[in-house]
Amino acid sequence: MLIEPAPASRAVHPLLRLVRAGNLLVAFAGTFVAGLDAVAPRGGLPLSTGIVLLLAAGSTALVTAGGNVLNDLLDRDSDRVNHPERPLVTGAVQLATARTLVVALFVIAGLMIVPVSWSHPGLPVIYVLAVGGLVAYEFRLKAAGLTGNLVVAGLTGAVFLYGGAAGGNLVLVVPFVLMATLATLSREIIKDMEDVAGDVDRRTFPKTHGLAAARSAARGAVGAAIALSLVPFVTFLPLVSVAGIMYLISVAVADGLFVVSVAYLPARLHWEQSVSKGAMAVALVAFLAAALR
Repeated sequence: MLIEPAPASRAVHPLLRLVRAGNLLVAFAGTFVAGLDAVAPRGGLPLSTGIVLLLAAGSTALVTAGGNVLNDLLDRDSDRVNHPERPLVTGAVQLATARTLVVALFVIAGLMIVPVSWSHPGLPVIYVLAVGGLVAYEFRLKAAGLTGNLVVAGLTGAVFLYGGAAGGNLVLVVPFVLMATLATLSREIIKDMEDVAGDVDRRTFPKTHGLAAARSAARGAVGAAIALSLVPFVTFLPLVSVAGIMYLISVAVADGLFVVSVAYLPARLHWEQSVSKGAMAVALVAFLAAALR
């Protein structure tokens, strides 16, 4: 399926389009919000804790940027069909520049957490696993169908796990990690459904099992994510509280959007995966509300 770039995107610097700047802001916010959930700073956020959260969030954004550039480097052939506007396809960014950028982004992301690695040992462990997962996905698992989708989904969940490690409470953010993982799994399957014509070098789940099976898998992942959205009320979030009510309203909107994102599959695939992306943004608002408890 050919996707015409929006006119406004042509005005954005090619390097910002290459790293997908909008995605970086979401990754940054996801880590920071998860850290706030872990800390629950009702009396104010201590400066030292805020610094740790900012370093972790910045590290997440840079790892995400490196993964996006690596993805475009290795997907040039399929992008000529699916995403002909991307900078490496058009030549707006040279291949050598992109390769250097990948290494620099991963290295700087790792260096950012060095000062706090001793006090927060979960951070370097998650960083190594995330970068390893990204590289493994791009070089080996991308063509592995549902396995590749699960890796990407797990990496999205790791954004929130990273925040929990920075905030010092990994267990508390587990529901958010699982919700993000399942919601991303659904969106990745929808994206593969959209790109089925151009994925000539990949054996994606929709290509090997058909659109009907892919639709069922996407809907199942969304259903599980919606069920998990109630877990915070059982574990740590009082329903009869300002934070509980704010979370309930926000997560209800997000859940409704997730339902819409899979309700009409495979009728309007690009629109449906865009709705799923919007639902994730609303879910992030719900996660922030939970931090206000």
